[in-house]
Amino acid sequence: MARIYPFQPYRYSARAGALEDLVTQPYDKIGLTMRKRYLALSPYNLVRVILGERQPTDSETDNVYTRAAGFLNQWIAAGILKREDPPGVFPYFQEFADPDSGERLTRKGFIALGAVEDYSAGVVFRHERTLSGPKKDRLDLLRATRAHCGQIFMLYSDPEGAVDAFLDAAAAQAPLAEVTDEYGAAHRLWKIAGAGQIERLMSDKKLLIADGHHRYETALAFRDENPGLPGADRVMMTFVNMDSSGVRILATHRLVNGIPAEGLPDGFLRAAADDFQVREIDSPDRLRLAWENCGDRTVIGAAIGSRLFLLEHRHARGELDVRILHERLLGRALGIGDEAVRDERHLRYMRGLELAVEEARRGAAQIAFLLKPVSVRQVAGISFAGGVMPQKSTDFYPKLLSGLTIYKL
Repeated sequence: MARIYPFQPYRYSARAGALEDLVTQPYDKIGLTMRKRYLALSPYNLVRVILGERQPTDSETDNVYTRAAGFLNQWIAAGILKREDPPGVFPYFQEFADPDSGERLTRKGFIALGAVEDYSAGVVFRHERTLSGPKKDRLDLLRATRAHCGQIFMLYSDPEGAVDAFLDAAAAQAPLAEVTDEYGAAHRLWKIAGAGQIERLMSDKKLLIADGHHRYETALAFRDENPGLPGADRVMMTFVNMDSSGVRILATHRLVNGIPAEGLPDGFLRAAADDFQVREIDSPDRLRLAWENCGDRTVIGAAIGSRLFLLEHRHARGELDVRILHERLLGRALGIGDEAVRDERHLRYMRGLELAVEEARRGAAQIAFLLKPVSVRQVAGISFAGGVMPQKSTDFYPKLLSGLTIYKL
């Protein structure tokens, strides 16, 4: 089902400098402080292409997108970026520590081109909806640069690990590139000339978008705009086996502000008690223990000031905790509806259980809702059945670096 192709990406040459000064986190994870740091690291840092600075004097002929294309073309002409020859696929391993448990893990994947497929074809599946603003921005950038600088993160199922075994053999050699990112994750890249074995092993796979929904749908729109443009029907992807031990999803906790303070905590707890058994606990460790032993029951934490509560749904079994949270606690108990959630009114998001609890303790959040991480199997089950999850339900860790390979049409 999946159509996989070898390719000849552009990669940073030795002339560009140290790789850690050049590659970046994905564009949607780059805040203002991070962008300033990237800009200061090197005149060739990829942030100038994927998330450049807007200027008051921007015009139709000189703007953030035309400047991005200019940087990319200049770097190619100057040999800062050099094209790989011959074509191949690129094993890409990430060694990291799970931020929650500290466990050392390795996520194994490979970078190649994948066919841009309509969702209706039953080959590529999504697990979340997209927003029009980010897609317009990415489409304008793609129109100007005609390049994909980051990969779509795709999951496939391979319980026997046949693809991983093939990648392990290639990774026995010295890596083509190696870099450690700002979060301590080590990224290593190899090359396999051609792609015949990978194409055969992947030919019966369905693909699930883990990260990159906006960029994938941007690629769909660009393909439809350019039916005669060679390569527009393909996009750069990193393919990872969802059945391997190195796939980690972190919880994304919800922080609530801007609701009437007089209802906290007693009014909220009374409203929550309609659906949940509520009990006060003394530490986040108690919540972690409850998650370990809850089976398919829904257990959600709520930090309010210096107090911590455990909320166990009375009836839900096997349901998605984040959906129960949005429907029963945000919606029913607090009156924060879907539109407010989409507009991020009253709501922000945070990774890290202790950090979220601390936000409530110091008054930076009125309530911190604490969630158990969703499993890969839950994501796959919902997606392959044609469903979608609430926004920010998943946080695959670590992110794929942008700039290791660049696909220029």
